[in-house]
Amino acid sequence: MTQTLKNKVVVITGGAEGIGYAIANAYLEKEPKVVIILDINEKLGAEAAATLNSKYGDNKAVFIKCDVTADIEAVTKEIIDRYNTVDVLVNNAGITDEIQVRKTVALNVTAVFEWTFKLWEHMRKDKGGKGGTIINISSICGYRRDQFLPVYKGTKHAIMGFSRTIGHSFNYDITGVRVVVLCPGFTKTSLASKDKITVDPAIIRHYIDFMKNNCPWQLPDSVGKAAVDVYENAVSGTAWEIEGGKPIVEVP
Repeated sequence: MTQTLKNKVVVITGGAEGIGYAIANAYLEKEPKVVIILDINEKLGAEAAATLNSKYGDNKAVFIKCDVTADIEAVTKEIIDRYNTVDVLVNNAGITDEIQVRKTVALNVTAVFEWTFKLWEHMRKDKGGKGGTIINISSICGYRRDQFLPVYKGTKHAIMGFSRTIGHSFNYDITGVRVVVLCPGFTKTSLASKDKITVDPAIIRHYIDFMKNNCPWQLPDSVGKAAVDVYENAVSGTAWEIEGGKPIVEVP
């Protein structure tokens, strides 16, 4: 059965730019009650909300400054106090940094796990919630293997394993909370810059060549539309690929 975003309260982490912003824009086309953008970049976050409100109407997009690794309790309380509920969470915030391992794991893995658990508990029908949907953004790096980005790939593999487990039909039948994964391919965002992509400088030129000649690039808007398709149609515990701007394909 097709799900609808109409009148839903949506929270998107890392929503100020890139894929997160594209998802916010695509979701607002489906007439949710509000899309709440969480981001550590206050300037970009405020600009994103202002741009979206000029397009979709006042207060349809709301920005809250948030470090997802530290502000979960205060920010979720603020959101629930203001809107009473969260219907949809998109865990999108993440970095590509092969040098700062602890920071990368904290943002790409620990924060995703913690935000998932926090809103999963809030949404659970067996604990008085209304149910809901959590979409965790992994990557094609979450299930493919090559010689590059071991730290980043490790974090995205972790998201796949975690999300497919907590979203398993056994857990969904108990909680009524749908957890699915969206796996973008190479997308033209600041995350794809060549800075800090490897601990070994000798590899950088090989990685740049790989990205230039072996990767079907796509724009963030393609991922935004894919996130709508996943929300409307995906079964809990499944993962979906969006690569080269083509239609989504389920990951085995």
